[in-house]
Amino acid sequence: MSQWVALVIAMVAVCAVVLSVVVLMQRRIAEDDDPSETPDVIEYMVMMIGVVYAIVLGLAIAGVWEGRGSAQADVLAEAQALHEVKSRVQVYPADVRDKVRSDVDAYVVFVADHEWPYMRKHGELSPQGTALLNQVRTDVTQFDPRSDLAAQAYQPVVDEVAAADQARASRGQNAGATMPGMVWFGLITGALVTVGLIFTLQIRRSPRELLLAGLFSALIAFLLFLIWDLDAPFGSGLAVSADVLRDIVLGT
Repeated sequence: MSQWVALVIAMVAVCAVVLSVVVLMQRRIAEDDDPSETPDVIEYMVMMIGVVYAIVLGLAIAGVWEGRGSAQADVLAEAQALHEVKSRVQVYPADVRDKVRSDVDAYVVFVADHEWPYMRKHGELSPQGTALLNQVRTDVTQFDPRSDLAAQAYQPVVDEVAAADQARASRGQNAGATMPGMVWFGLITGALVTVGLIFTLQIRRSPRELLLAGLFSALIAFLLFLIWDLDAPFGSGLAVSADVLRDIVLGT
């Protein structure tokens, strides 16, 4: 099932629950009940709790969005470093140059096609991807430059491989979910409290009030889903794509 289909189902389910509770509560209200008798202190508390929860949601969204941006920057840095490796070995002997480029391409193809799903499933880097990058490092470090051009390019190439390895390590740190369980507990509890406080305002069954109650609960469900989706930068939905590796390194 697509995540977006799951989101629609969740939003519809939340709306249905809230509206059902409103209708059931309405049936139990006496005809002489006056909704204007809601104490001012309750309205003030509902407003304050709503504002505080909105701030918490905003901070959570900003945090996971920043994490996604950091993960995307790591992928771009890794791709650029590998591209520089392929470019700088131009002055190497043909056999060494072709070997390095072939191993870099093999690593990128594996990462784009196999390691991305592995990270999504396991929340960490794959051992085979690490082995392929180590092979690139071996190709570069074991080369003995004989010409002046090759000697001048040797250290920059080694540095670019190290930069790719560092970017890969950072990508691995962002592979899984980063939001602590305690934060999720607060977000979900806050959502239940915030939506539950709607019922203290004596909502009637008028179309306008029911529409606002449904939209408010659906908005809360959507924001929680957005945080959950962005919390895994290499998951699905709004995840960071491996296309940048293919475009920069492989030129496809």
